[in-house]
Amino acid sequence: MQGLKTWLAGRWVAAAGFMAAALLAILPLLHASYALPLVLLFLHSPGYMVHQVEEHTGDRFRRFVNQRIFGGRDALSVTAVLVINLPVVWGLNLAALYAAFLWGAGFGLVAPYAMLLNGITHIAAALRFRGYNPGLATSVVVFLPLSLATIVAIGPVGIGFHLAALGLAVVLHGLIIADVLLRLRRNAAQGLTP
Repeated sequence: MQGLKTWLAGRWVAAAGFMAAALLAILPLLHASYALPLVLLFLHSPGYMVHQVEEHTGDRFRRFVNQRIFGGRDALSVTAVLVINLPVVWGLNLAALYAAFLWGAGFGLVAPYAMLLNGITHIAAALRFRGYNPGLATSVVVFLPLSLATIVAIGPVGIGFHLAALGLAVVLHGLIIADVLLRLRRNAAQGLTP
């Protein structure tokens, strides 16, 4: 299992870049065939993949979090980065797209709210640390406009859809933070802190 994790950790970011390009290449076909909200929801996957290339090339984000935010402690693990970005982020965007396609655009709102919250988090970190953090550029250039455009395009589907989607996005980000804090606590209990 360790060998698979090492293999995947060394390749997933490059794969994300190629996958983003491939997904963007089919955009004109989708735009010609589907309503704008579905096309915008589709764009969340390649948008996130481009963001992940900026954020995770050379393990930059994990190192930034561990060094700048947690003072050199091993808070964010390679495993957590893989789980958060591959099954959770990619899975969430795919599930939101299918939910919107099958049941209506309001069911896909979790994708833009999660993207918006992620983008705001990067901007808040830039303000807090008074400088660049890995993922900031795509948060400003891709995440904010795409997530807001998608929310507007989906429109007034009912406040319940918006609140549920925002709530789920907050819960997902909260679970990531809880995992990091739990890892810090386990490391401290095992005497693994610097």
